[in-house]
Amino acid sequence: MTFNSHSFTVHSKLRYILGKNMTTELSINKINNALANAEPKKALLVSVYKNSSQKHQCEEHLQELELLVDTFGMKTVQKIPCFIRKYDASLFVTTGKLEELILAADTSKVDLVIFDDEITPGQQRNLEKAFKKTVIDRTEVILGVFAQRAQTKEARLQIELAQVKYQAPRLKRLWTHLSRQSGTGSSGGGGAYLKGEGEKQIEIDRRILKKQVEQLQKEIREVQGHRDTQRVSRVKSEIPIFAIIGYTNAGKSTLLNTMTDANVFVEDKLFATLDTTTRKFTMGNNQEILLIDTVGFIRKLPHLLVAAFKSTLEEAIQADILLHLVDVSHPMAEEQAATTFDVLKELGAGEKPVITVLNKVDKVTDPAMIDRMRILYPKTVQISALHRTGFEELQELMIQEMNKRRKLVELRIPQSEYALVSEVMRSGKIVKQSYEENDVLLSVELPLALANKLENYIQK
Repeated sequence: MTFNSHSFTVHSKLRYILGKNMTTELSINKINNALANAEPKKALLVSVYKNSSQKHQCEEHLQELELLVDTFGMKTVQKIPCFIRKYDASLFVTTGKLEELILAADTSKVDLVIFDDEITPGQQRNLEKAFKKTVIDRTEVILGVFAQRAQTKEARLQIELAQVKYQAPRLKRLWTHLSRQSGTGSSGGGGAYLKGEGEKQIEIDRRILKKQVEQLQKEIREVQGHRDTQRVSRVKSEIPIFAIIGYTNAGKSTLLNTMTDANVFVEDKLFATLDTTTRKFTMGNNQEILLIDTVGFIRKLPHLLVAAFKSTLEEAIQADILLHLVDVSHPMAEEQAATTFDVLKELGAGEKPVITVLNKVDKVTDPAMIDRMRILYPKTVQISALHRTGFEELQELMIQEMNKRRKLVELRIPQSEYALVSEVMRSGKIVKQSYEENDVLLSVELPLALANKLENYIQK
């Protein structure tokens, strides 16, 4: 499933198609094809704040939303930080602020209005009546960007599932122009499909969406089975696994490419990488490890996507150690780092060992930011992934963390079980090796899991 970069998001596309064709078919591919030649849409971006101290943060949030909108292929015409004293249950903003926003939208001649906060289906309907323009929120933009960027079958399925779940509560707005259908069946017990006034179109579409959800979930389970097989294989290999995590556009793919020559796609846009990439890497002490590049996190990551990408993000949960990459040159670096840890906690990976990697130090204009980050996150190293600086210090920290998860043991293994000796040599660090009669004697540092596996061969 691919999205044209200049197209609307899911339910905006649905309204376009349904309004013209009056069809109940909700195929996203058909919607994409219908809008394949659409011109870039001009957008007005709105973010709200409730006290003056939050204004600067609100402006930074608008900058990020503009990046999302640009990544999606739309053009930002105006950004408005909007002060409100309280939220309105029906309009999200107060009527006075709404009048100001309507005037700005009409003056700028925008095609749609995008709110940085998630708005309810009811608020969305009311705002569209007031603006007389398409109104969407940050969640819908993120869904669209994810749909553009997905490459693997699993990622595409996960996104389509999230999209279908997102559009379900918004079906009502698509069909307000239709009255109830009339049934045509006989009254003689012939089993008429629709009786009396019949069913609303929305009820038909809900059944369609339910079937789509069930089918997508079935396909996702099949794909996840393959992923689980790969994961079990990695665990059995006893090779330490590092997952590179962090905020979107922090430089995760650049780090993986620089360390392993992985040739992973890199672009200065949000969510350039959505699919995990795993590469083998040999450390300076000749220890082999696996490095995993994961999807970037983002502020206000829609819960639909957290659930939908659980299997992809589980790579971070399954890893032995996390490399938390932070773009320390970004003015919102602290908030971005906190967002990453919030998502990790939501995934159940909040207790994992973490090395905080401060990236893009060559671009830092506020040295105090580095000091603050080092206080917040003790296990910290400074690098530039692009310029290959700080890698020796990074590897030293990685080796220290691995050593904490290793155990020095004395093994006696019969030569008849030399496969175990090979496994020890592959995954451990040999300190001393000798032979006695038909046994191999080894003094070796092993991962804890492998040491436990070889407990019967350990010399007490």
